[in-house]
Amino acid sequence: MPYHTLEKADSLNKLTSVGKAVLGQIKYIVRNTENQWGELTELGKEQHRGIARRMMERFPEVFVDSAIIDAKSTMVIRCILSMATAMQEIVTQHPKLNIQMDASKHDMVYLNFQDKKLRDSMMTYATKKAFAKFANKRIKTDRMMKLLFNDSAYIKEYVDSRWFNYYLLKTGLMQQNTSMRDTSKIADLFTDEEIYHFWEYENAWWYFMYGPSLLNGGKQPFTQRILLQKIIDDADFYIQNEKTGASLRYGHETIVLPLTCLLDLNGYGYQTMNLEDIESHKWWACMIIPMAANIQFVFYRKDKHDKDILLKVFLNENEATLPLPSDDAPYYHWNDFKEYYLKKLDDYNKKRKF
Repeated sequence: MPYHTLEKADSLNKLTSVGKAVLGQIKYIVRNTENQWGELTELGKEQHRGIARRMMERFPEVFVDSAIIDAKSTMVIRCILSMATAMQEIVTQHPKLNIQMDASKHDMVYLNFQDKKLRDSMMTYATKKAFAKFANKRIKTDRMMKLLFNDSAYIKEYVDSRWFNYYLLKTGLMQQNTSMRDTSKIADLFTDEEIYHFWEYENAWWYFMYGPSLLNGGKQPFTQRILLQKIIDDADFYIQNEKTGASLRYGHETIVLPLTCLLDLNGYGYQTMNLEDIESHKWWACMIIPMAANIQFVFYRKDKHDKDILLKVFLNENEATLPLPSDDAPYYHWNDFKEYYLKKLDDYNKKRKF
């Protein structure tokens, strides 16, 4: 969108010198990224290699010879490549591990479950109204328009300043994930205040679309109820059969964020109707779903016969808290975890029937 807007303005001699320079950068980006939207970049691969290395370093008892590493991915190419990159790193360090990989429709029911009823309730009238009020206070485009275009009448007639501004900044910020991160200067056009307002906008959007916002009923995190049930069932299978290994799943941020909220990790289950409150309560989507976002459930036992299994949860490789009693947080008893979350899922499922 910024490319077409700037190109048209340039053809009519409506760009400033800065505008022409930005168009040049945008053209370069378009040439080097065309038809690659959503693909895994080299930086993304390195992130996954790093996560795999740190898992092996932190939990060596899991990655022992003959242990089963069961990896599954959604059917999206970037997720499959994420999985393959991580497994390649693991097998390089531990060639005798039993690594199994799959990406099929069979697992999509929990890896990328789409709840039509909840999805349709994301954007209610109340949500639209509240978000519009929140967003409109933060939209300021005059400075950027004057910086890039030389005709105010042309801007008013032909430039959608709100969305041009939004997508131009988004384009600039996205270069952090590519090989152009050291040469792209687009994000530098924006002031700290403008970037902050962009962050506020995005943060609020994630909160009501996939988080626990009361504006649309506070139930969006339950889109991941099947995934949470699957995590519990798979963990119990390993425990009851005295197995050692890891179940690794590769999916999407639209799954990781609501799952984080469903678990109420680090208080991210916080609910309010007021979008102005979420920042002060440290509900920050960027801390839940940075690039290569991940949740790790790590289980501890004295030996294969130990029935008092302990659990620790990591959000983006940092120890996270759960809304559970514990005599040694952030370690929690697996039985306490199961009791709490199975009841939470059961209560929701009962209400769904009415």
